[in-house]
Amino acid sequence: MPPGPAPRGRTALSLALGVISISFAAILIRLTRSPAVAVAAWRMALAGLPLLLFSAWRRPVRAGRGDLLLSLLAGAFLALHFSLWISSLRYTTVASSVVLVTTNPLFVGLFSAFLGERPSRRLWEGIILSTAGAVLIGWGDFALGGRALWGDVLALLGAMMASGYLLVGRRVRRKLGLFPYISLAYGSAGALLLLFVALVPGSDPLPIRGDWPWIVLLALGPQLLGHTSLNWALRFLPAAAVALAILGEPLLSSLWAYIIFGEGIRPLQGAGFVLVLCGIARGLGAEPGVT
Repeated sequence: MPPGPAPRGRTALSLALGVISISFAAILIRLTRSPAVAVAAWRMALAGLPLLLFSAWRRPVRAGRGDLLLSLLAGAFLALHFSLWISSLRYTTVASSVVLVTTNPLFVGLFSAFLGERPSRRLWEGIILSTAGAVLIGWGDFALGGRALWGDVLALLGAMMASGYLLVGRRVRRKLGLFPYISLAYGSAGALLLLFVALVPGSDPLPIRGDWPWIVLLALGPQLLGHTSLNWALRFLPAAAVALAILGEPLLSSLWAYIIFGEGIRPLQGAGFVLVLCGIARGLGAEPGVT
């Protein structure tokens, strides 16, 4: 069934809840010491596999072959996104990693034409403003070189995978309900990552014991609450609009990193915060259901 008009106000609330929830992901990941892929695997397994089990027991997922395959593809993109991004946080700062991984509005905007949804001029203006602000937030960390540079590359690759996840999700959510979609996408991402850590020689499939509380919080907060809120909004908004809203993540993550880890906020970052907020307001202000 094609989506109807966006519920007025509820879409804005869903986006806000999603962005606030995912903004804690980088902080929780920083508190872990396990290999990045193991953290990603168990984050997705704890979020996705219970959904699949519940679905099999109470409400079987009813999806056409095309929607099924696309949902599994979204899960593969999600698995790659988390593997790359969580790895980046082992090498560079929270600000740099989150800024680069949230450059996905640029990629989503460029490829949204394949969905027949060319971003409006106002949405492009918002994307450019917010991306410029995001660059300012992480600017001081981009020139660290060595390990930090490798972390930046991993975060940028993670952004590309996140773009694929959003674009495919938008395509599927036009017809498929929220619960069937997240069950298939989260569950397949968890299964792929668990298979990887189980089969790759030298990989430790289990996290360090002390990391389990942080991984459980990752699954419950940023994943089940955060990503699910964003996936709900994908039924009513173009993928580029949801990607633009996600640019609020580096702003909040940098604030939490300052409070918890003492990673300072410089004047240039403060200017970046203002640009991000202005860009989000500019780009989303004209979207139906957001205002």
